[in-house]
Amino acid sequence: MKILKTNITNCYKIILSKNNDNRGSFHRGYCKKTLKKKKINFEVKQCNISINKSKYTLRGFHYLKKPYKENKIIILMNGSTYNVIIDLRINSKTYLNKYITRLSNSSQGLIIPSGCANAFLTLQDNTIIHYYMDNYYENIPNSKYLGFKFNDKFFNIKWPYKVKKISNQDKSFKPFNK
Repeated sequence: MKILKTNITNCYKIILSKNNDNRGSFHRGYCKKTLKKKKINFEVKQCNISINKSKYTLRGFHYLKKPYKENKIIILMNGSTYNVIIDLRINSKTYLNKYITRLSNSSQGLIIPSGCANAFLTLQDNTIIHYYMDNYYENIPNSKYLGFKFNDKFFNIKWPYKVKKISNQDKSFKPFNK
C-alpha cells in the first residue's frame, strides 16, 4: 500500500498493492500498521458501500462541522470516479484548497480528513465505492451531513461531464457560505 501526499493537509491518495494470479487479484484495503508508519491514526468503526448504477451520478459535496468528526478512507471497488475534496477547516494551512483526482481502477483510494468536503462523479456504470469510517453514522445528531451545491460558483469546479443523476438532498444544498 502506497500513501501519497496531496496538496491538502492530512489528505492522501492511496495506491493499493495488488497480488494477481490465475484466480484474479487480492488487495489490502486497510492496514493499521501501514497507516501508523505514516503517522495516520485511523480506527475503523464502520464500513459503508456506495453502489452507483449509472455513469455521471454525482454524490456530494458532504461534510461535518465540529464537534462532530468523521475521517474516511474510500476505496474504489469497480468503475471510475472524478473526486473533488475541499478543505473547509478554517485553521488549516490548506483552507479552501481543492484536491481533484480520478480514481480509475480498483487499486486506488483516498484518505479524507474530517472537516473536508467530498464529492464524486461516477465515470462508468456500476461504480462501487467502499468507505471505511472512523465514527458511527448514528452518533451524528439527526444523522445529517452538511453540504453545498456541486456547481457552487465560489469553487468553480469544472466537472468533466454533465451530471445525470443526483439526490434531491444534494440538489437542494445551498451555495457555500464562508
